[in-house]
Amino acid sequence: MDRSRQRGTGEESIYRIPPFYYIHVLDQNSNVTKVEIGPKTFIRQDNERVIYGPEKMITVPPRHYCIVENPAVRGQDNDIVIDKSGQVKLAHADQEIRLAQEPFPLYPGEVLKQTVTALKVVTANTALRLRAILDFEDQSGDKKVAGDEWLFEGPGTYIPKKEVVVDETIRATIIRPNQAIMLRARKETLDRDGTPRVTGEEWLVRKVGAYLPGAYEEVVDVVDAYVLTDKKAIHLRATRTFKDDNGKLRRNGEEWLVKVEDAETYIPNVYEEVVGVVPITTLTNRQYCVIIDPVGTDGKPQLGQKKLVKGEKSFFLQPGEKLEKGTQNVYVLGEDEGVILRANEAFKDHGVDRKPGDRWMIRGPAEYVPSVEVDVVTKRKAIPLDENEGIYVRDTKSGKVRAVTGETYMLTQDEELWAKELPPAIETLLQSHKDPLADRSDRSGGPSSSKSREKTKVVTFRVPHNAAVQIYDYKEKKARVVYGPELVMLGPDEQFTQLSLSGGKPKRPNVIKSLVLLLGPDFCTDIITIETADHARLQLQLSYNWHFEVKDKDDKQEAAKLFSVPDFVGDACKAIASRVRGAVASVQFDDFHKNSAKIIRASVFGMDEKQKVRDRFIFPQNNLIITSIDIQSVEPVDQRTRDALQKSVQLAIEITTNSQEATARHEAERLEQEAKGRLERQKILDEAEAERARKELLELQANSAAVESTGQAKAEAQSRAEAQRIEGEAAVQQAKLKAEAARIEAESELERLSRAREAETKYVREQNTLEISKAKEMSEIEVGKFKNMVDAIGSETIRSIAVSGPEMQVKLLKSLGLKSTLITDGSSPINLFNTAHGLIGGSALPAPKVDSDEE
Repeated sequence: MDRSRQRGTGEESIYRIPPFYYIHVLDQNSNVTKVEIGPKTFIRQDNERVIYGPEKMITVPPRHYCIVENPAVRGQDNDIVIDKSGQVKLAHADQEIRLAQEPFPLYPGEVLKQTVTALKVVTANTALRLRAILDFEDQSGDKKVAGDEWLFEGPGTYIPKKEVVVDETIRATIIRPNQAIMLRARKETLDRDGTPRVTGEEWLVRKVGAYLPGAYEEVVDVVDAYVLTDKKAIHLRATRTFKDDNGKLRRNGEEWLVKVEDAETYIPNVYEEVVGVVPITTLTNRQYCVIIDPVGTDGKPQLGQKKLVKGEKSFFLQPGEKLEKGTQNVYVLGEDEGVILRANEAFKDHGVDRKPGDRWMIRGPAEYVPSVEVDVVTKRKAIPLDENEGIYVRDTKSGKVRAVTGETYMLTQDEELWAKELPPAIETLLQSHKDPLADRSDRSGGPSSSKSREKTKVVTFRVPHNAAVQIYDYKEKKARVVYGPELVMLGPDEQFTQLSLSGGKPKRPNVIKSLVLLLGPDFCTDIITIETADHARLQLQLSYNWHFEVKDKDDKQEAAKLFSVPDFVGDACKAIASRVRGAVASVQFDDFHKNSAKIIRASVFGMDEKQKVRDRFIFPQNNLIITSIDIQSVEPVDQRTRDALQKSVQLAIEITTNSQEATARHEAERLEQEAKGRLERQKILDEAEAERARKELLELQANSAAVESTGQAKAEAQSRAEAQRIEGEAAVQQAKLKAEAARIEAESELERLSRAREAETKYVREQNTLEISKAKEMSEIEVGKFKNMVDAIGSETIRSIAVSGPEMQVKLLKSLGLKSTLITDGSSPINLFNTAHGLIGGSALPAPKVDSDEE
């Protein structure tokens, strides 16, 4: 109850209470509060005080309610009960729900707990979950205990009660086709089919439509059906022991398949767990598969066993089954193909006893499907080999390795490809793909191939022309030398002999790495430092021509000599440098500077019996022959010697240069004098030619002046005559054009007037035609209108209208008893003689005529 108006009105003496209003009045003597209801004028006594109001009565319209706390107690005749002190008796801590009724006041102590509120309308497919908070008995006589729950289902209007509270609004769940809802019992109850359910029990409702859960039911989930096809099944597992929809007992943990033959759509039960959707396994006539742990005829998996299934076939994998390697293709073997098999267990293979671990090969052409007792180790294909190609093959039983070349070969079941390893340095040389002859001066690494060598193929190497390669067989402990051009193919136990030669200038060891020994002829360059007898140190750059002398390539000893010296370049350069240093050490600088070539060649090649320089220097260890020496440069090492030598050379060059300059200067002066003479002569010739040209110019100028003087007068006369002729022709042409213009204007004006008259005449004619047609049509319309009116009214009706006035007057006069009457306005004269004729003998007339004028 609102007490905001208790203060501020208690001092007034007279209260005018409107209709449907009330006030609370406190008697301060008895301390009793009473209610005064309008319409009424209340006069407050001194011992009274208005503590509330005037306040409007509470009006509850239809389909509304309110809740009053501490309601007044009413008797059997619905009257308010008053206690002995005169106070309204209240039901404290109680509530009363009042529905639509006459407006009522709140008695002292009553509290409006809930204002006027519309009754809750429960629509179809919805319900209110109600819960009793007090024990009571409903209208049908059922006793409700506090805590009981039930539903108020729509459609309907819920009328609240003080013993009941609304917990929630429940909406129906729509069950579509191929759907179901899973329900759980919150308490022991009966479902809508009358089946008893215990607390926590779950079940499915599959009936299509709207389903409203009961008071003790809750919707756990909406379950969609699985659509089963010929290519899809579902794998189920039982979560507890139960009987399925077909009445079959399913034990806890049991797994099974549901196919399209069982049902087109399947909704799993509450005790069924969907493990997954199983697609169909389809095998063509070129496929097969091996099933592990297949299901037997009794429906139980045969653990540890295998089953071979060949196409053409379609099937579903049963629970517990799995494919060993998926769907596999049948081995189709050509003439050059085969498969190697290994037995896993003892069995008979086409009459042949196979033991576990046995290996054998099946060659094509054939089709082969391995049985469950056999594993396919690998598939082999024949390797086609050219004459210059080969592979390394190792026997897995004996371990022997051999090279197979020049044929198409297929490995047997006891053979495998063997990878030949080479030292890294030799691998690098083979991968560099450098030409040993053309790229012999290239010291870079060369372009290495990104593709690695196939180690199972026979190592081949092309030996170039006039070269040799040494190959050593570690098994036979023998070496062989191959001369080019030739293709070398290494055996399983053979290796190349690598050469490490000196290179650079001056020579440094292990610069050149090669597999090939070039036999020459070739050259090498070296830089050596020598010292003369007078201690002048010089740096020489020498170039040697060399070659190997091989008399008989079939002689193995001669061939072995070629590779007896590992670094023949360094050995030869050191030997030659030693001889040159020894010879130069006993010679003065000036002598060496003048006879350097002779001294060096003599020191290297030596002198024969006739004191002549020999033409070769032979190394007998490897048959290396030096044929010539070229001195490319001689440079002093000491700076002072170098400066003195440079100064003398510059002085010689300067003398030669000065001599050449003097000769050139004399020659230039001579040529200059000759040119001046030719120039003067040409100048004289040019002046004579210019005078002749000037004479011709003057003659031409005189002729031009004469022609100009006579031609000007003639041209003026001709121009005047031409101008007059042109003016006359222009005047004649202008007159013609004006006459033509006037004629055209007159014709155009005449044409314009003619067309204007024709247009005006045509307009008037068409306008007259339109007016005639309009008048004709209007007359026809009026005639038709009048005819229609006459036809509509009728000829009898028109006649009746025409005679109705006179007839009425006659009847009126007859009713008055008058034989004749004359009505005048008093201003117009009347001829009584003529009038008398009407009066006398009027009774003889059949129908007197009455004239009436209205004023």
